[in-house]
Amino acid sequence: MGEKMLEVKNLKKYFKTSRGMLHAVDGLNFSIEKGKTLGVVGESGCGKSTTGRVVLRLLEATDGEIIFEGKNIRMFDKGQLRELRREMQIIFQDPFASLNPRMTVSQIIGEPLIIHGITRDKKELAKKVSELMHTVGLADRLVNAYPHELDGGRRQRIGIARALSLNPKFIVCDEPVSALDVSIQAQVLNLMQDLQQELGLTYMFITHDLSVVKHFSNDIAVMYLGQLVEMAPAKELFENPVHPYTKALLSAIPVPSLTNKRERVILKGEITSPVNPEPGCRFSKRCPYADNCPTAEPLLKDIGNGHYVACHMIKELV
Repeated sequence: MGEKMLEVKNLKKYFKTSRGMLHAVDGLNFSIEKGKTLGVVGESGCGKSTTGRVVLRLLEATDGEIIFEGKNIRMFDKGQLRELRREMQIIFQDPFASLNPRMTVSQIIGEPLIIHGITRDKKELAKKVSELMHTVGLADRLVNAYPHELDGGRRQRIGIARALSLNPKFIVCDEPVSALDVSIQAQVLNLMQDLQQELGLTYMFITHDLSVVKHFSNDIAVMYLGQLVEMAPAKELFENPVHPYTKALLSAIPVPSLTNKRERVILKGEITSPVNPEPGCRFSKRCPYADNCPTAEPLLKDIGNGHYVACHMIKELV
């Protein structure tokens, strides 16, 4: 077990709505080792992106601890939080919406350096921006280009360069390639892996694309309606999925073969409302084993090999 970069304990984020409290993130516990990648997967609305934003304190948690390099950053004041921004960064999902359309490439990449007072000298700033552009594979001729003049892949490279500008240790990657063409996705993912090896970065990689997360992550956490239902090393999760929801997700991955057809697991039933959810398993209304389950909420249990599952029917499923 390596050194922990990030550890989250009983993390919760609730939003007040007209119908009650929406439990977007509800009692998460996980950790990420230094220099490793934790992939977070699940269908839309399960709380993946909210988790990433709460971890960075872009959204304030309702409860729980966020321990970064041994310090609970929920206790940080504004000054400490400003310093923390150098250590923790984010790459957003939509590279067009996350970039200021009125700023050039050099202005976007250089802005964090100016805000944090790293450099205000024009020559030094231009040099640092040029170095960052080369690092992410952007040509010098694009230095005065605007986001709308570039394709999605180049725009996302700008977002990556901006995230790297403060030399962070930890980056939340919020579906960074979902808005890109498949060929461009591969380029950006390869770039991010190369940067991780060169700079020793630690990633929290949020996605709904399981084929991507398999090759990119060391460990994978599966979320369902704000909670973790399964967590394991990437290879272990794909070879030995246990939770019924994980099995259904994996069965949806397309197989590029006419003869080897995987049996598709079709989920039936209504999705439980995340607003004031009733006690018990939130997957029960869609689970084929729910008739035999107790009404208590299942807790994450270690079944060996670093594999954790939250299900009352573990003995029958393993």
